[in-house]
Amino acid sequence: MTGKWTVVPHRTPADVAEAEQIQARLRERVVLPAEPIEPPVTVTGLDISYAVGSERAVAAAVTIEVSSRDILEVGTAAGVVSFPYVPGLLAFREIPLLLAALDRLDRPPEVLVCDGFGIAHPRRFGLASHLGVLLDRPSFGVAKNEFIGTYAEPGTRRGEWSELREGDEVLGRAVRTRTGVKPVYVSAGHRIGLADATGLTVRLSTRFRVPEPTRQADIISRRVLRES
Repeated sequence: MTGKWTVVPHRTPADVAEAEQIQARLRERVVLPAEPIEPPVTVTGLDISYAVGSERAVAAAVTIEVSSRDILEVGTAAGVVSFPYVPGLLAFREIPLLLAALDRLDRPPEVLVCDGFGIAHPRRFGLASHLGVLLDRPSFGVAKNEFIGTYAEPGTRRGEWSELREGDEVLGRAVRTRTGVKPVYVSAGHRIGLADATGLTVRLSTRFRVPEPTRQADIISRRVLRES
């Protein structure tokens, strides 16, 4: 499957074993720069909502201007997911609809943020890494709950963080986006470092715990699902 912005076509696996093989091959393409990236003008948030009791779902891609946090563009796509729910293989379930939603955008995304994980993943290749590689765009994940790794509770003030680790490996950060509120879990996906991903997460989360691009993608995908 090739979308308007994809560089590497998406391939739907026949089973779990093939999915893990595809992950392993694509993981070799991940680039995590040590230097800061050029500050983006926009960030595109991605999320998907499912109808209760069925495989019907709606994906949303929402482009937000970083400075104002205004919505500039929205793309949505509805359909039926075909790959089963398997922990660690969520990308194969969601990417076809997410790519379809991205195809509805008129301007190419600068930076992608997913409601999910980048390298904070058992095979170091979560949804944000997978999408980032397919589009060869900077991408990172911001999750509401941790998946793997351990962390010390960060300070209580907005912007404070602590490392999310597995052994000696740093997989991401637990980041406080609002003072006194539970942290979110940030991990780099592709072509962006953890410091930049953390900074964008905090900057885009002014009134709510989660960053505005994914918050709006969640709201819009739920609304379109209800209306359809």
